[in-house]
Amino acid sequence: MKHIAIFASGNGSNAQVIINHFKEHPHIKVSLVLTNNPSAGVLKIAQQEKIISAILSKDALQDEANMSKILKALQIDYIILAGFLQKVPDFVVQQYKNKIVNIHPALLPKYGGKGMYGQKVHEAVIADKATQTGITIHLVNEKYDDGTIILQKKIAIDANDTPKTIAEKVQQLEHAWYSQAIESLINN
Repeated sequence: MKHIAIFASGNGSNAQVIINHFKEHPHIKVSLVLTNNPSAGVLKIAQQEKIISAILSKDALQDEANMSKILKALQIDYIILAGFLQKVPDFVVQQYKNKIVNIHPALLPKYGGKGMYGQKVHEAVIADKATQTGITIHLVNEKYDDGTIILQKKIAIDANDTPKTIAEKVQQLEHAWYSQAIESLINN
């Protein structure tokens, strides 16, 4: 059995889709939901799904002994970032080399890097008068949005699109493709 941890900071819509995808899976299990936000909706999802959850402050996240203890206790094999708004500490990235996956709401390398998340990305896409955007699923390294790309999916931008309508379209892509990309990575 491969155990995955989902790191999320928000409502958890991607986390819910991932949890649903692996709920009856024969050899992949969501074993931990970790957040840095005590009011994150993802905590309610973890509780409803009976998945162990943890709230870690920025300092606790940077505590190597503490993080290693949590991840080892639950035999975590892969870490999945689903709207996690903290930088994963370098020691975790090194410990889980090529086993941390992120999803970004644009076509990297454009619109990536520190501070580029959520609405900020969609606003930048509109400001640039881009004709397409999409999602990028990638491995995580020590730099923001810089790891090896696993999958990209594109959507066209219509003249009347707003950051909100783009966010909705991008979220549909995320829900359709993220779990499949995770499963493919783990199975290979």
